[in-house]
Amino acid sequence: MTSIQNWAGERLGLPQSGSGSLAKVPRRVAAISIDWAIAYLLASAFFGADSTAMTLIFGLMQWLLVATIGASFGHLALKMRVRRLDGQWVGFWRSLIRVGLILLVIPAVIWDADNRGLHDKAAGTVLVLR
Repeated sequence: MTSIQNWAGERLGLPQSGSGSLAKVPRRVAAISIDWAIAYLLASAFFGADSTAMTLIFGLMQWLLVATIGASFGHLALKMRVRRLDGQWVGFWRSLIRVGLILLVIPAVIWDADNRGLHDKAAGTVLVLR
C-alpha cells in the first residue's frame, strides 16, 4: 500500500519549508560545486591540479566537515546541514559511508521521492535547510 505525500520529506517527518525542510536539488548541486571548486583550488595550489589530489581533498573535506560540524563549506554557504534522520550528529562512520558513495557518483545522482540520494539513504542521513 502506498501513501501519497504532499511534499518531498513529508514521510520523513520534515516540514514543507523553512528550517529543517529538505534541501532541493538546485541548492545541493550548487553546494557540491562550491566544494569541488575549493578542492580544485587547493589541488592546483599544492599539487599542480592533480586529479587524484583533488579527489582526495574533496573526500577528506566532506568526511571531516560533515562528521564534525554537520556541513561542508558549500553547505554552510548555502545554509544547509547534514543530519541523521533522528536529528543527531552524523558522526565519522556515517560521514565516511556518505562521502564514499558520493565519490562513486552514481549513488549520489539516484534519489527517491524524498530527494534523498542513495548515499544519504545508506548513511541514514538527510540534507536539510538550516
